[in-house]
Amino acid sequence: MKKLFYIDYPQEHFEDQLHRYRCAYCKIETTVINGKLEGHLASCPYRINLSATGFQASKQAASVDAVGHDADDFD
Repeated sequence: MKKLFYIDYPQEHFEDQLHRYRCAYCKIETTVINGKLEGHLASCPYRINLSATGFQASKQAASVDAVGHDADDFD
């Protein structure tokens, strides 16, 4: 199976950041995850659970930068 977007994972705020969120499990920022299952770390319990129940990551999975990025990194 495949969903269009994977956005039903638990999220938490970055400390002292009003509009920045991350996965509560793997701590990857939501803008890096971008609604994709492969946006989570391979060791993320959310990703492992969905993969075990038959959901699939994209065939064109990109590597995840565990450090993330800031909006100011792009022009």
